[in-house]
Amino acid sequence: MDVPYELNAYTRVLKLASTPDWEEFSRISLIAAAGILLIGLIGFLIFLIMGVLPGA
Repeated sequence: MDVPYELNAYTRVLKLASTPDWEEFSRISLIAAAGILLIGLIGFLIFLIMGVLPGA
């Protein structure tokens, strides 16, 4: 395990990274929110189905 080499690699990646502009940030936020809502909706539907099936 060559620690200085790994630190150089991490430093190189951080130098290449840049902060997103407002348009990119808002688009990423909307996509993430849509994914969270979709997962929540799927979980809620499973909850409703499991609530109905045992009573049948």
